[in-house]
Amino acid sequence: MKITRRVFLATGTAMAAVAAGQLGRKTPAVAQSGVVNVYSARHYDTDDQLYEGFTQRTGIRVNLVEANADQLIERINSEGANSPADVLITVDAGRLWRAREAGVLQPINSTTLNAAIPSSLRDPEGYWFGLTKRARVIYYDRNKVNPAQLSTYEDLADPKWRGKLLIRSSGNIYNQSLTGAILAAHGPERTLEWARGIAANLARSPEGGDTDQIKAVAAGVGEIAVANTYYYVRLMRSDNAADREVTEKVGVFFPNQRDRGTHVNISGAGVVRTAPNRQGAIQFIEYLASPEAQEMFADGNNEYPVLAGMNANSMVKSLGEFRSDSLNAAVFGRNNPEALRIMDQAGWR
Repeated sequence: MKITRRVFLATGTAMAAVAAGQLGRKTPAVAQSGVVNVYSARHYDTDDQLYEGFTQRTGIRVNLVEANADQLIERINSEGANSPADVLITVDAGRLWRAREAGVLQPINSTTLNAAIPSSLRDPEGYWFGLTKRARVIYYDRNKVNPAQLSTYEDLADPKWRGKLLIRSSGNIYNQSLTGAILAAHGPERTLEWARGIAANLARSPEGGDTDQIKAVAAGVGEIAVANTYYYVRLMRSDNAADREVTEKVGVFFPNQRDRGTHVNISGAGVVRTAPNRQGAIQFIEYLASPEAQEMFADGNNEYPVLAGMNANSMVKSLGEFRSDSLNAAVFGRNNPEALRIMDQAGWR
């Protein structure tokens, strides 16, 4: 768990809340209207300017704790009623679903958020709200694959791709959410058949992250891969010439444009169930959905804004326009456990 200089800065009550030996106290944390304590699984330094912008606009300071989502959820539960956490930020609807299931979030009814964020990108009962979008797309070797050969996620299971596909393991939550979307579209039997096809078509046993899959296509390990768009744009914007060369060798294809659309996941936030500063937490999330913040929030990790009419940065925009799947993110988030069971059953490890 990463503790930065911003964590509980000059906040005595919050410091006491997480001090050793204090986690078991039953006395609720004291609300501080001038501070919002944010537990975040987004680890991008560029988000700092967002927090500064919120403080400038509202006068409310932001204290930050960074760790992965599971650590943060466990920490909030361990802190109990005494938790100083006001807001939880994490990536992937599957993790937001886990947070809701773990009981660490509370529903809110914000007309600002309901108006700004499309219904497919927020929890139907207001437990969490998507704040950026990331498409999970197909990458292909420009020298070996004609994009006319590509079509859908379903087609990736076709035997024509035997020994040519690169993708992360079933343990990767991005793949669990993608499979959860396939599950919503086709049901368990066809999803199992599809997952078996994916496992049979692998160019190698799953290893590494999304960037590794893209680089492996450029290196000739496989001919096609599946990864989120922002990893590719990071390579495009890299100061390293070798990274930029990868994107010259590898093309981007948005699947399922003739039916339901490309799978889009999110990063998002919710108000912690025991938030000492509930109103400040709501204000903070509303700020992240504002035009000012959306540009910074999405650009910081090369993602797509959720706010209608907002443009992604020029590099992201250069990937092209595409139609998104309108399936509510809560559905494929909720489908994650069954999706993982199906993937493992299929031999996709």
